[in-house]
Amino acid sequence: MRIAKVGVIGAGAMGSGIAALAASAGIPVVLLDMPGEPDRNGIARGALQRALKARPAPFMDPTRAALITTGNTDDHLALLADCDWIVEAIIEKPEPKRALYARLESVRKAGAIVSSNTSGIPMHVLTDGRTEGFAAHFLGTHFFNPPRYLHLLELIPTPHTAPAVRASIRDFAERVLGKGVVIAKDVPGFIANRLGIFGMVQALRLMERFDLSIDEVDALTGPLIGRPKSATFRTGDISGIDVLSHVATGMGATTGEDFALPAWVAALVQGGRLGEKTGAGFYTREKKAILTLDWKTLVYRPQESPSFPELDFLGKLPLPARLKALTTAGGTHAEFLRELLVSVGRYTIEKTPELAHDISSVDRAMEWGYAWELGPFRQMDAMGLDFVRAALAARGHAEPVLLRTAQESFYRELNSGPRQLTLAGDYAPIEGIPGHIDLPLVHVRSGTVEENAGAALLDLGDGVLLLEFRAKMNTMGAPVLELLESAERRIATGGHRGLVIGNADPRTFSAGADLGAVVHGVAAGDWPMLEQAVHRFQQGVMSLRRAPFPIVAAPFGLALGGGCELSMHAARVQAHAELYTGLVEVGVGLLPGGGGTKELLFRFTRELASYEETDPFEAVKRAFKLITMATTSTSALDARALGFLRDADRISMNRDRLLADAKSRVLDLAPDYVAPAPMTIRALGKEAMGNLGYGIWAMHEAGYITAHEVRIATRVAYVLAGGDGPPRDVSEQDILDLEREAFLSLLGTPETQARIAHTLKTGKPLRN
Repeated sequence: MRIAKVGVIGAGAMGSGIAALAASAGIPVVLLDMPGEPDRNGIARGALQRALKARPAPFMDPTRAALITTGNTDDHLALLADCDWIVEAIIEKPEPKRALYARLESVRKAGAIVSSNTSGIPMHVLTDGRTEGFAAHFLGTHFFNPPRYLHLLELIPTPHTAPAVRASIRDFAERVLGKGVVIAKDVPGFIANRLGIFGMVQALRLMERFDLSIDEVDALTGPLIGRPKSATFRTGDISGIDVLSHVATGMGATTGEDFALPAWVAALVQGGRLGEKTGAGFYTREKKAILTLDWKTLVYRPQESPSFPELDFLGKLPLPARLKALTTAGGTHAEFLRELLVSVGRYTIEKTPELAHDISSVDRAMEWGYAWELGPFRQMDAMGLDFVRAALAARGHAEPVLLRTAQESFYRELNSGPRQLTLAGDYAPIEGIPGHIDLPLVHVRSGTVEENAGAALLDLGDGVLLLEFRAKMNTMGAPVLELLESAERRIATGGHRGLVIGNADPRTFSAGADLGAVVHGVAAGDWPMLEQAVHRFQQGVMSLRRAPFPIVAAPFGLALGGGCELSMHAARVQAHAELYTGLVEVGVGLLPGGGGTKELLFRFTRELASYEETDPFEAVKRAFKLITMATTSTSALDARALGFLRDADRISMNRDRLLADAKSRVLDLAPDYVAPAPMTIRALGKEAMGNLGYGIWAMHEAGYITAHEVRIATRVAYVLAGGDGPPRDVSEQDILDLEREAFLSLLGTPETQARIAHTLKTGKPLRN
């Protein structure tokens, strides 16, 4: 059952976000909403325009908005007739949804799937009165907001949903939309919202009980315990306090459980302070300052940055050790966190048999939907189940059955793979994520071929090796280059077919070269060593291009500086859709010295050469702008538009499948792979220098750049021009030599050294 076109009914934040995600994936979309006045299509059209301006951006590439056709449900319902999947995302009330489904019966083509994006209404409530054919092609598809960025999609099939329908939606969602799919039971709130809203309510109540401020609670319930920076209240502002109130009220009504929010939250809703969409909620902004609500008075006060000296030691520990240490840490704030974690843990244990088919689905739902680093069962394993049992007993709670059968942990790590406690009380394998290569499991099963302080070489099977970065922020230094050289030797001597470069870090492919090593070299005045290090890095990067076997880079998230340079030189790139890549070296007072300056010059010059009557200076100017502006892509599609990805490079929408897709690319290329021939281009010399120099001077005269930034830009121009002499033919090595010379020249300046030191200390750039 192929899904080639999608219809979305309801152009609110969720509906327009789902439409933008599908269009970003290259799928044509019909987006409908109620008729407007005077423009009957105005509601849907306006939603599309807002999505194009929204931040964070719902579209991976704004040009993909052309794939969306807008209309209204009175005049254009027939536009859905050729859609393979129709997603309903209208008001959260059963009656309007059922009325819409009755109308869809007459336009839905045979075999077309209809789903609801409801965040909590059980599916069986919505299918009353529908035909057998409609019911067989109906299920819940609960996206999380914003759909582009939150990985989770809860699928809620009914007893009437055909197995082929469930399988088709799951495959499309995982492969094409890039979602992490969890199958939830048809109960109010499903998995993530049921647990997430409960946790939000508990945090509010415990804040009042412990007499804490909103700033304190958000500082405690964010990264400290493995949750996003938006923590509790910032998350509420993003999702909408009215939405939180509505879902909590509905959850209480349908479950009979106590989800009541404090009265002061209701007062915010009544007063129209609904969060980010109204400009005020738990937080507001006054000019550039952020103000925080005093929940006792409903008056805003300047935001504070709370400190918890008694918990400072936790920041140095990995999350599992941090959670374990919290069980014995002293002070009011530690007690608040214990109460929160224990209450959420107890509720999770008790409700899991009702909500989910296994505990791993619960953990994935909270990790993918709420961006928790560890789901609730993994959190309890980290704290220790003996602590959980004792904490529940001390609070007067009986031990839940699932906890009683768990013995020492909910999860077990065995040589044959990880096991989870089943709802029946035994331990069974965890269902794998489709298309996912689990690197820790690869390490257990195949062993590490070779490793050092900064990298590891793993065997992915089928003759493919993987080079995995392991330094902080996956920076690249001598250890990475050593293992790259070793991998290339192993493959060249036979027995292997190619190499993937990638890792399992949640956010960063590579932050670039190891600046710490550079600082040590400068401090020692060891310039021959520094020149040799830059030369070695350049040659290491170029070795990817020269290898007689395919090397495929699998970048994702942050791929900056050297991480970008390495990717650009691979035989092919298999990028995750969320790729933020660029040559950002000017921020630390340098220019791309690992082949990045050379690569953009050659790439753009050769690209222009295929067109007649084009000015070759346009290639130089394009590269100069990308480098001096430190332009970073906002997605893999944007990276392709900027030139960091080539047409032959591919994009994986689902991060879980990235390494497997990269491995498949190696295997596709390997049988007849031949390294590209060395390249030469015509460098423009003093003519290009003159043109770029005038622009640099104008920027400085206007006060846009500092004197040192003039020096940096001039060095970039010099390399891209191939020097300041007459036009000449240059090889890649010629430009690499100029690049290395310019890099070292800038590194020798006090201003660049100050920039590097500032960045290493603060993580922020310095303008000097």
